[in-house]
Amino acid sequence: MYKIKTMNKISPKGLAKLDPARFEVGDQLTGEDAILLRSAKLHDYDFPAETLAVARAGAGVNNIPLDRCSELGIVVFNTPGANANAVKELAIAALLLASRNISGGIQWVKEQAAAGADVAAVVETGKAQFAGVEILGKTLGVVGLGAIGIQVANVAAALGMDVVGYDPYLSVASALTLDPRVTYVQSLDRLYAVSDYISLHLPMNAETRGSINQETIAKMKSGVRIINLARGELVNDTDMIAALESGRVAAYATDFPNGEITGAKNVIPIPHLGASSEESEENCAMMAAIQVQDYLDNGNIVNSVNMPALSMDWSATTRLALLCNTRSACTTDPASAITGRLSAAGITPVAMASKVRGDYAYMLLDVNETIPADLIADLKAIDCVLRVRVLTH
Repeated sequence: MYKIKTMNKISPKGLAKLDPARFEVGDQLTGEDAILLRSAKLHDYDFPAETLAVARAGAGVNNIPLDRCSELGIVVFNTPGANANAVKELAIAALLLASRNISGGIQWVKEQAAAGADVAAVVETGKAQFAGVEILGKTLGVVGLGAIGIQVANVAAALGMDVVGYDPYLSVASALTLDPRVTYVQSLDRLYAVSDYISLHLPMNAETRGSINQETIAKMKSGVRIINLARGELVNDTDMIAALESGRVAAYATDFPNGEITGAKNVIPIPHLGASSEESEENCAMMAAIQVQDYLDNGNIVNSVNMPALSMDWSATTRLALLCNTRSACTTDPASAITGRLSAAGITPVAMASKVRGDYAYMLLDVNETIPADLIADLKAIDCVLRVRVLTH
């Protein structure tokens, strides 16, 4: 039986994907084979030797130590697209909130009522202070055309906005789902120059951290409205506050409020609601559970953020699954070292597949023979091999 440790509240619909006859699930388990989590931080977590996988029920994995997991042979999964609709809907709401000062108007009306004013009368005389602009005919720049960015771009186009998008890693499959009314631009400078609104949908890494700053804001239209439902660290808060004070940025909607940015002029602080819908949490949990189950049972890797993607239908009774570090000083390449030892033991794979991603390789080999313990030990002793698993069908 596999042990699955939960580190956040995971939707019951997701956990229902794990057969209780084969998976023990709980938040107090030790020696866990896999971890399911949402936002819990694992950077200081001491992973047991048994841990094979970590699955994030969501897209971002900044709370997981990817390098350390990779070195330990732990496959890290996320659930791209499972929460895309929830974030898309919030992005459209943020566009409107940034345009019409709806939240400010609501707060003002409540204050009038609390003060005992004749609300029906005062709203007619005071509403002008909350007048805004319409999004129809305005230009939206979408930075990052992944699962969420494409949906935001398509909906905005359907609402009558002129939409431009930028993503240096846009895949062919993603491009085919992009509304033909969306214009793809070759540079961020071009997107900044033409956009009345900018919506961020890109990962946070060393290259993108603080990418919205004094220098890039200077390249934007005066009065631009910026939507950030991706990661707070993408924006330099000090530079954003200065731009809001000067009017260079007319409004900033962020799903990542903090003490510094929340009190600034024309900030719309949203309490990290991007993926907080019942449907999104269920979809993410189900996808994470299914991916973990498939890896533990079949050795298939789907939607990993640190290891090669590789799936193979069963062709025999036994499957060898091997994770390798291609940086280590192997006397030969991992595939040759592994198949050579199998051949010396008189074992011939009936099916084999392998993939490489960066510094890591993954192999699946189906055989009909029993794998002796000394061969498993021999495979583990290869200097480039991180993990050897023997599965039966």
